[in-house]
Amino acid sequence: MADPPGCCSTCATCLLCPYSCQWITAKKEKRKGLRTTKHDCSWFLFLFCIFLFTLVWLYFTIIILNDFHNFNEFIFRQRKLWLDWSLVLLIATAVLISYSSVLLVLALCLQLCGQPLKLHWVHKILLILTGLVVAAAFTGLGIKWAEEWKSASISLQATGPFLHIGAVGGMTLLAWPLASFIYRTRNTGLKVILLLVYCAAMIALYLAPLGITSPCIMEENQLPPKPALVGHRGAPMLAPENTLMSLHKAVDCDVQVFETDVMVSADGVPFLMHDEELTRTTNVQAVFPERAALNSTAFNWTDLQQLDAGSWFLERRPFPTVQSLSPGDRKEAAKQRIPSLGQALEAAKQSNISIMFDLRPENHSDYQTFVNVTLGAILQSGIPLQQVLWLPDGFREDVKQQAPGVQHVYGRKRLENEKEPVLHVNLPYQDMSSEEIRQYRQDNISVNLYVVNQPWLFSVLWCSGVSSVTTNACQVLKEMKHPIWLLPSSTYFMIWIVVDCVSFLIIIWAFVLMK
Repeated sequence: MADPPGCCSTCATCLLCPYSCQWITAKKEKRKGLRTTKHDCSWFLFLFCIFLFTLVWLYFTIIILNDFHNFNEFIFRQRKLWLDWSLVLLIATAVLISYSSVLLVLALCLQLCGQPLKLHWVHKILLILTGLVVAAAFTGLGIKWAEEWKSASISLQATGPFLHIGAVGGMTLLAWPLASFIYRTRNTGLKVILLLVYCAAMIALYLAPLGITSPCIMEENQLPPKPALVGHRGAPMLAPENTLMSLHKAVDCDVQVFETDVMVSADGVPFLMHDEELTRTTNVQAVFPERAALNSTAFNWTDLQQLDAGSWFLERRPFPTVQSLSPGDRKEAAKQRIPSLGQALEAAKQSNISIMFDLRPENHSDYQTFVNVTLGAILQSGIPLQQVLWLPDGFREDVKQQAPGVQHVYGRKRLENEKEPVLHVNLPYQDMSSEEIRQYRQDNISVNLYVVNQPWLFSVLWCSGVSSVTTNACQVLKEMKHPIWLLPSSTYFMIWIVVDCVSFLIIIWAFVLMK
């Protein structure tokens, strides 16, 4: 098996060592008469599949980062352990994709140098383990976090055109080692099969844009207005969630609505709190260790006022942005206490923003009392009722009678036979397609989708015409003056044709050159 011009013996030896785990010179390999067998080709195919498998998982990892804070909260509620698991996931994924990528590059270079693809048994075991780990990750994702499959589908609207270009480029580069292998092998049947598979894959890629759709493929003058921002528990990347500091930071980010969660204390005071337990966002374990596991509603307002609702934010650093806080912000965060709904309403009224909230827990035996107490706090605060967005479904009719000016937001899609028109809906971003968003917009129904943190997702929803988004990253989305990308259909069509033509010419050149 002769080395092609330009491939020196030293280079071939350096490639053989990490791939085959043997320090044997290329000349010795020739004397041994070693060649790439069908068994070796099978392992190369397996290596290529593992590389693609880990590459797809890397893509999923990047996509689910938008929702990973929810996963961190879930693990804390189950194990009482706080850790930014997204960092662990990214490191593990980077190791797996780096390992398979290095092996694949070595194999391709060995093929170009005319050396045998003798994959060492250690690599074979590690590749099998890599495949099992990624398969387990996908299985766990499907069982425990199935909605992320919808997130991946939405992400293709943002990345589809660029994934197409990348896939065409990657497959085009494979033309060199493929041509090298075809010209060297004497198995005519294998040559035909490889060429047919490669040609079928390239034709499929060349025609892939026929199935790619994205709301951001539109003319500039068709772009809808930028969605309004709703602060998810305020600005939780800049301040402890559901505190007055978080509300004020959200106002600085130009949010139009402060989204929060309300519970009612044992003595009837509505206060801001998301979790049913106080352990994640307060120091209740230090102040009331014997009562730490109790429901938040079991504490009276005097007890709640003794709790520190800010230091956890500095200690656990739920978001990387905590590290960049100024000394003044750190000092203010450490002073935060659990605010009452009345205090939040007063701050919202002073800042001229709306407030939207859930009332928890919905299955509580005194829920109707909670509704009445919450309504009393709203009416007593003097905030204009049109600034209050009511989310809870329980006893909604009573709310309409007692506070007719309150705006009602529904956590569901509209029904065919609605008794009253639905004017506002609040849904997970996975639950509405671009077509549904456009239809609601035409029917003058305000659509708010949650939780949207990544610019790519915000861009897709912006192009779709969503009215507003609930976000943890208001400081990031505030700075976006335009979607990440916007292409007229004619421009995209031209890019598609040029990429395909260039790829085709390079492939022809590769086969001619290698011959």
